Amino acid sequence: MLDIRGITKRYGTRQVLTDVSFTVGNGRMTGFVGANGAGKTTTMRIILGVLTADAGTVLIDGAPVTASDRRRFGYMPEERGLYPKMKVAEQLIYLARLHGLTPHAALRNTTDLLERLGLTDRSNALVESLSLGNQQRAQIAAALVHDPEFLVLDEPFSGLDPIAVEVVMGVLAEYAAGGAPVLFSSHQLDIVERLCDDLVIIGDGEIRAQGARETLRDEYSSPRFEIRTHGDASWIRDLPGIRIVDLTLDAAGGHVVFEAETDAASQLVLQQAIARGPVSAFNHQRPSLASIFKEVVQ
Repeated sequence: MLDIRGITKRYGTRQVLTDVSFTVGNGRMTGFVGANGAGKTTTMRIILGVLTADAGTVLIDGAPVTASDRRRFGYMPEERGLYPKMKVAEQLIYLARLHGLTPHAALRNTTDLLERLGLTDRSNALVESLSLGNQQRAQIAAALVHDPEFLVLDEPFSGLDPIAVEVVMGVLAEYAAGGAPVLFSSHQLDIVERLCDDLVIIGDGEIRAQGARETLRDEYSSPRFEIRTHGDASWIRDLPGIRIVDLTLDAAGGHVVFEAETDAASQLVLQQAIARGPVSAFNHQRPSLASIFKEVVQ
């Protein structure tokens, strides 16, 4: 388990991070989201020891992280950091060897990752000759080639086409399923919503919201519902404690989105609708991560 506790960072007179604290659990995919300049990259660099915090600490299973511990991390920076004149496979084997893998293990891991990430046919190509999307895949492979126990990935989906996104999501999910804590940042909130178990939202260097994905969706839910009936649904607007948000009537019936002042009011809508005829859908509308993000950072 990776714990970030009370991290504060200042550049001169500019406060970049203020008391940043959150946990990345074992086997959990934690999405780290925020606007440009919110403090995501600075936080990740402090976790990796690239930067030093002015206050606070980073812990692994309750003990302060050491330089030796950081060899167990797989880190992907937002900026591409591979040697452009090296061949892809040669680059990955070299990085694996730097982390102490045997030549056999380095070759095995490189071959496996190139296949899983769809880069086998580019293994002997120079890094600089790859498309931007394939360079991103190679950068991800570089973060994984030494069998890390912790993953910290800064914008791993940037520049990937939809097929590549699915491939990378699958690879990262496998690492989490194996017990690795995975922290990743992304501006693509639809991907974060699909992939993350937990969410940390940062704004202006402060944590604005954090928790399990579904817990946050429950916490920020409004008392909004939708119902689909097979008959006229205009009567709903006359019920007490109900505010109509949207009402659509057509030959198939009615589709109503409404807000209820109480649970009893929402249940009254359902009960009366059933009494009047078939009800094809009745749902509590829960917010997307994008709407939660907008709410907490504005």
